[in-house]
Amino acid sequence: MLSPFFLTNHLESGTDEAGRGCLAGPVTAAAVILPKEFELTLLNDSKLLSEKTREKLKPCIEEIAVSFAVTHIESNIIDEINILNASLKAMQECILKLNPLPIHIIVDGNRPLISKNSFKNTIGKIFTNNEMELLCSIPSTSIIKGDSKYSSIAAASVLAKTYRDEYMDTIHEEFPMYNWKQNKGYPTKEHREAIQKYGVTKYHRMSFKMI
Repeated sequence: MLSPFFLTNHLESGTDEAGRGCLAGPVTAAAVILPKEFELTLLNDSKLLSEKTREKLKPCIEEIAVSFAVTHIESNIIDEINILNASLKAMQECILKLNPLPIHIIVDGNRPLISKNSFKNTIGKIFTNNEMELLCSIPSTSIIKGDSKYSSIAAASVLAKTYRDEYMDTIHEEFPMYNWKQNKGYPTKEHREAIQKYGVTKYHRMSFKMI
């Protein structure tokens, strides 16, 4: 069973991403603040849910959330700052979109949301000094397999996955030969063979070894 919060009596945001291992398309992040009392019986890590269940949960999450946000980071930015930094940047941008802002953030994975070294702040949305200070002022906790432990991270994983799938369905119409509607940009045999046959597109991540 998922735990509702890591810290109780706080405005706590869970955040997660989808699409890190893809050869094409964006990495997509979501952040969700859930109310103190809520009921989403089907909610779980998006990877453990069917597409039908994720689509059923999406409007429910959006309706009950205190606040939620979704961000796509495009392939050219992924190539510029690498997939890890792009994933973190997507989650950081989501946090800044939340209203109200959270008091605490829980993040799926083992990497801190805010690096101690610096922000990768050279491409895409450029954070202002105020935005960077704001992000640094909110404490965060990274939780391995957090999307299968905490409701807000699971909700974020569902939104990230469903919004990214919708994005891939849209660009599939532009390049149907890669069948992104089915493989969502992941390195399936079919996708890799299509790259060999047709070459790459503006949506492919040129820095990835398989490309």
